[in-house]
Amino acid sequence: MSFSRREFLNILSAASVAGFSLRTPGVAASSKESSDPYELDEFGNVTLMHFTDCHAQLLPIHFREPSINLGVGDAFGKPPHLVGEAFLKNFQIASGSREAHAFTHLDFSSAARQYGKVGGFAHLKTLIDRIRQARPGRTLLMDGGDTWQGSATALWSGAQDMVDASKLLGVEIMTGHWEFTYGMERVLEIINNDLAGATEFLAQNVMLTEEASFMDSPAYDVNTGNVFKPYTMRSINGIPVGIIGQAFPYSTLANPRYMMEDWSFQIRDQQLQGYVDEVRGKGAQLVVLLSHNGMDVDLKLASRVTGIDVIMGGHTHDGIPQPMIVNNAGGKTVVINSGSNGKFLSVLDVNVQAGKMSDFRFKLMPIFADLLPADAEMNSLIERHRAPYKDVLSKPLATTDVELYRRSNFVGTFDQVILDALMNVRGAEIAFSPGFRWGTSLLPGDTITTERLMDQTAITYPKSTLVDMTGALLKDVLEDIANNLFNPDPYLQMGGDMVRVGGLQYTIRPNEVMGKRIANLELNGKAIDPAKNYKVAGWASVSEQPDDLPDIWDIVTDYLADVKVIKEVNSNSPVLEGITGNPGIDLSS
Repeated sequence: MSFSRREFLNILSAASVAGFSLRTPGVAASSKESSDPYELDEFGNVTLMHFTDCHAQLLPIHFREPSINLGVGDAFGKPPHLVGEAFLKNFQIASGSREAHAFTHLDFSSAARQYGKVGGFAHLKTLIDRIRQARPGRTLLMDGGDTWQGSATALWSGAQDMVDASKLLGVEIMTGHWEFTYGMERVLEIINNDLAGATEFLAQNVMLTEEASFMDSPAYDVNTGNVFKPYTMRSINGIPVGIIGQAFPYSTLANPRYMMEDWSFQIRDQQLQGYVDEVRGKGAQLVVLLSHNGMDVDLKLASRVTGIDVIMGGHTHDGIPQPMIVNNAGGKTVVINSGSNGKFLSVLDVNVQAGKMSDFRFKLMPIFADLLPADAEMNSLIERHRAPYKDVLSKPLATTDVELYRRSNFVGTFDQVILDALMNVRGAEIAFSPGFRWGTSLLPGDTITTERLMDQTAITYPKSTLVDMTGALLKDVLEDIANNLFNPDPYLQMGGDMVRVGGLQYTIRPNEVMGKRIANLELNGKAIDPAKNYKVAGWASVSEQPDDLPDIWDIVTDYLADVKVIKEVNSNSPVLEGITGNPGIDLSS
C-alpha cells in the first residue's frame, strides 16, 4: 500500500488499545477506557479477522509463551524475538496484568490460576459473532492454518471435528501446513467436499511436481500446476478485496514428503508478485496475503513483494500486539501475527478510500474464557465430537508437581518428560524429540490425562525409532537443525524450534555460521567420540517407518505409569554462548 509522509507520521504517532490496555501505534485512541475489554471503536469500511495455529484445541486451555525466542542477525532485539520483561517494555504492557499473562511466560502458573484459561472455539465464536453483528456486511474471517492437527480428537476423527467446528465458526478463507500431514487424498476430500461453498482453501505456492503433472494428478489447475486455488476476489462492503494464500513453504522438509509426494512447496515470492499484480489488475483496492510463512519470513517477503497491503501471518506462534510496517519499492506493507492455540483474535479495521488502503486500526484480542460466554451451538458440536472418546481422553496417567510446557527455542519441561520416557522405556543413551511449538501447558497439581499427553504427540507419523548414530553424525544433525533455526536469512529458516535432546550435553552458539554453532558434545561427562556408535531413541521421523514400531504416546504412557508423579524436571538445555544482552531470553520466571 502507499502512504504519504503525513499519513505515515500520523499512523506512527497514533496510540490506542491493542488487546486490552496495550498502547500501540497504528490505532486511534478512544477518549476513555472501555469497561468492555472486547469493545471496538467504529473505524473504516472493511474488517479483517484472523486467527492461526490453534492446533485443534477446541476447549479452553493454558498455553505458556516462550522464555527463549532468540533473534539473530537483523532480527536481534526486534519483534517477534522479545520475551518476558523486554516484551512488556517494548509494547508498554503492565507487569502482572492480564495482558502480561496472555503475551509472556512471566509468573505463568500463578497468573494462569488468577486469570483462567484461554481460547476455546465456543468463546471465540461469541466474540466473532459480536464483531460481525456490530459490523454487518464488512467482515472477513481468515484462518492461517495448523487447525486440523494437535489433539487426540482431531487425529482420531481425521480432522472432522475441526472441519465442522471451523465451518460453524464461519471461517471464510484458510491456508495450511499441518493439514497436509493427513495425506493428499484426505486433504483434497475435505477441501472439495466438506468445505465446498463454505471455506476457500488458498495456497499460491503449492504446485504439482513435474512427475505428478505428467501423471495428471489432481489439482485446482492442471495447466498451471497449482494444486490449490491461489487467490480469491471478494466484495466486502462494496470494496473489491484480493486475498492470496501462502501455505508453509517447507512442508515436505519439515514433515514427511511421502504424505504429499505429488506436491512441491516453496516461498515463490516472484510468483506471488505475479498474483498480486493480477488481483490489482482485476480491480482489488485492498490486497491481503494469508500466510503460514512464519513472521521472520513474512517480514523479508514484505520487503521484496510490492502491492500487498496486509500480511496476516502464522506458523511461528508469535502473538504480536502491534503490527510491523515494512518498507518496499512500492510503498508499505503491514505485517500481523496472531499467536496460537486459539488464544488470540486479530481484528484489523481498514479504511479504503480513493481505491487504496489509507489507514487502519488494529487490536490483537486475547481470548479469556472467563470473560466471554460460551456459544451454546458450538459447545454442543464440540461435545458431540468428543463423546465417543470421553472415557479414554479423561484417563489419568500421572500427576505433576511442576509446570509442564513445551514452547521454547531449546527445551520445555514437557519435552523433557518425553525425552526421559524415550531413554527409559527404549533403553537409549540419547534421545531426540522434535522442536514442535504446539502442545498445551499444565500447572502444578494437574493430572496428566491421555488427552493432555496427546496434545503433545498427536501426529499421523508417531512411531518411535531406536537407531545407532556415530558421534560425528550427532553433531551434523544438531548443526543442520540449528541452521534451520538460526540462519540469519529468514528464507533459509523453517520456523521450528531446536530439536530437544536427552542425555547428550552440548554448547550452542546461535550467532555463529553453519558448522561452528555446535561444540563440546558430552555424554555423562565424557566427550563424544566422533567414530563411536551411540544408541539413540526418537520419534516423528520424516521417513516412513514400519507399523510394528511403538507409538510415542504408548512410550510416554508406560513411563508415566511407573513414575506416577512428576516431582521435578531437570531440563537438559544446552549451554548458550554469544547471546549476552539478547532480549529474546528471560529466565527470571
